[in-house]
Amino acid sequence: MTRIASPALGQYVPGDSPLHRLDPRTKILFVSVYLPLVLLADSAADLALLSAVALGGALLSRVSPGVLYGTLKPILFLIALTALFHLVFTREGGVVWQGGPVVLREAGVKQAGWTAARFFLMVLTASLLPLTTTPLALTDGLERLLAPLRRLGVPVHELALMMSITLRFVPTIWEEAEKIQLAQRARGGGLDRGTLSRRLKNAVSLLIPLFVSAIRRAEELAVSMESRCWRGGIGRTRLRELRFTRLDAALLALLAGGVAAVWLL
Repeated sequence: MTRIASPALGQYVPGDSPLHRLDPRTKILFVSVYLPLVLLADSAADLALLSAVALGGALLSRVSPGVLYGTLKPILFLIALTALFHLVFTREGGVVWQGGPVVLREAGVKQAGWTAARFFLMVLTASLLPLTTTPLALTDGLERLLAPLRRLGVPVHELALMMSITLRFVPTIWEEAEKIQLAQRARGGGLDRGTLSRRLKNAVSLLIPLFVSAIRRAEELAVSMESRCWRGGIGRTRLRELRFTRLDAALLALLAGGVAAVWLL
């Protein structure tokens, strides 16, 4: 593992693209429907349609490829590792290639390709949501969507606030992880140096101060909220009210058409 790139996963990138201007409720609904569709896709036509939607969204976001790659880079390793496991350990179908004890079979190649494609589309689409939406807008959108659950006693505002705080501190924790890793490298350590046991030991040395820092920040935030007499969302007003536009209606109509197409193909 090399030096951690920036921006971090979940970090907002300011802009004025069509995706930035969308109502956060529309984007949350879109992602909530899109991700299950990717898992249910079982044909090349479905996958091609869903890929076109994801790549179209990436273009509409106007986020530079470099920034998008920097955000997805840590996840690409997990995608490759998952595909590799399917490729090597799937024992069904005819032999495609054999080299010593490693035997690649048809089912393994197919499963590795489908897994990598599904995983990549899900991560790409999910990452566009925080990249083009501020944590505050996401909180407001999620709270509005979950508002009917208040009648069942669900603490909607608190749940939305927890999500907002989590997204807010992801870049901060990521930066701290980067600083700790740089300090380890300066002392001759690091996650990409030494034997496997040495790397695992360095990983523990990275995670422990990171957890301690996260707990300390959580405690400081709780004290700060209590000192300001925070009492949840009762009577809370918003500087910017959410509102649907024609662009939101068009995207939701496109989503409904995509669901019908995937269902019928």
